[in-house]
Amino acid sequence: MGTSGWVYPPWRGEFYPKGLPHRRELEYLSHRLSTAEINGTFYSLQRPERFRQWFEDTPDDFVFAVKGGRFITHLKQLRDVGTPLANFFASGVLALGHKLGPFLWQLPPRMAFDADRLSAFFDELPRTSTAAGRLARGYDGKLKAEPYTKPGAHRPLRHALEVRHPSFATSECVKLLRYNDIGLVVADSAGTWPYLEDVTADFVYLRLHGDKELYASGYSRTALDDWERRIRAWRDGRRPRSGCLLAPAPVRARRDVFAYFDNDVKVHAPEDAIALAERLGTRKAPTS
Repeated sequence: MGTSGWVYPPWRGEFYPKGLPHRRELEYLSHRLSTAEINGTFYSLQRPERFRQWFEDTPDDFVFAVKGGRFITHLKQLRDVGTPLANFFASGVLALGHKLGPFLWQLPPRMAFDADRLSAFFDELPRTSTAAGRLARGYDGKLKAEPYTKPGAHRPLRHALEVRHPSFATSECVKLLRYNDIGLVVADSAGTWPYLEDVTADFVYLRLHGDKELYASGYSRTALDDWERRIRAWRDGRRPRSGCLLAPAPVRARRDVFAYFDNDVKVHAPEDAIALAERLGTRKAPTS
């Protein structure tokens, strides 16, 4: 359980204690939750020293999901992205080491399902840290700092796709993602974007944007209870009861589940994430 980002002024004095230095906000959150999405990577290329600092600020068992750059997903719309991908992976993400979790690729609402374009993009994604290091060596001059291309220990990498156009709601899309071992994001968005629950990889990735009002509404106790049931089912290899499935169930197997609350406008995100973690028995005991 975690939040989508952690730098939000309205959280200060509410979730974050009054007077807490801004540079310690990630540290504070990481002792109460087990993961967080890095959103800054969506807006611009970061620097290796920033990733290293995030690594140092968090406990050893903390996990970062990294959001792919909008230059790749929104401006290029996945076309001709070899060099942009190299720049992205050379910007320092590999400095997260064993704390590096799944990569999130969020598509724009205007982008319709295109099997050929998606397949070509999936073929370029590195599936191990070693492959990411090789890809990163293809960077160009657009990096803000010295490139970071050291893969560290050989580790598998996971990728998840968040879709926002209704044309993705097909069994063909599910089959394509399963063939390429790409997770299909379960996005709860108050009905704004498609809500799909098909499991397409060995993990499940949830983004909870607000079930009543996008980015703003908190989740009721009943809603959190329902998410608890769904997460337990996914974790145990079962499929939740749902009318949102487009293809037959995959082979039953236990899975990792990553859930990120993005209803950050009114400080609901960290509160809801902690409440859901408590239900699942995964909440951290605060240490600072």
